[in-house]
Amino acid sequence: MGRILSQFSCGAASAVAAKIVVAKHPDAILINALLKNEHPDNRRFLLDCERWIGRSILVLQDEKYGADTITLFRRRQYIKGRRGAACSMTLKRGLLRDFEQPGDVIVLGFTSEEEDRRDDFLENFPDRPAMFPLIDAKLSKDDCKAMIERAGIVLPMMYRLGYDNANCIACVKGGAGYFRAIREDFPAEFEALAQVEEEIGEGAYILRHRSGPLKGQRFPLRELAPGPIRRNEALPSCSFFCETAEQEYAA
Repeated sequence: MGRILSQFSCGAASAVAAKIVVAKHPDAILINALLKNEHPDNRRFLLDCERWIGRSILVLQDEKYGADTITLFRRRQYIKGRRGAACSMTLKRGLLRDFEQPGDVIVLGFTSEEEDRRDDFLENFPDRPAMFPLIDAKLSKDDCKAMIERAGIVLPMMYRLGYDNANCIACVKGGAGYFRAIREDFPAEFEALAQVEEEIGEGAYILRHRSGPLKGQRFPLRELAPGPIRRNEALPSCSFFCETAEQEYAA
């Protein structure tokens, strides 16, 4: 068996997955992609989890774009499309591609609510070595959060503010309710993304109308009307491995 790679994404699920994997496989390698657009409290959480797990986490960082999503979007003139978000493809997937070796076993942090994602992966990659420690242990996302708190670790600030994950602030995978929350809580990050969206043009608009005569049409963040705020809006996973798998079988 090759190396066991477990990504730590500064979220509760990836932390618990790493804890379980290291207990069974002490030689597992824990890796993290540092993005400058995450909440700074994510770094504190990483250090706390290193102490809890008893292992150092290898931090990888993009150099070409300074690990900054806004810089990437502006220089690439692209935010997201059918193949996924530019930030995940370049600032995470690209780092993994350079780090991986043939035969490596990837740890996928799907929780018990996500068995369908595990099944999709196994169907599309029957020969790709993978582990699913959270599903095997029947652990939900809430279970993982509770385990972190019982370990005496304060959850990442984004969780404490009511968000569903510790992705980048103003994650481009969010919907209208999520971006209303970001506009209220993090106006500078909302403005930076709205600005680069405008610079690139209509093809870069993140949001789309979900109902009415304009249903399906995209619109800019600056035109986001007042409405329900949903800090706990569930966003797609933003890990090395989940994103890579989903992009590959969606191709």
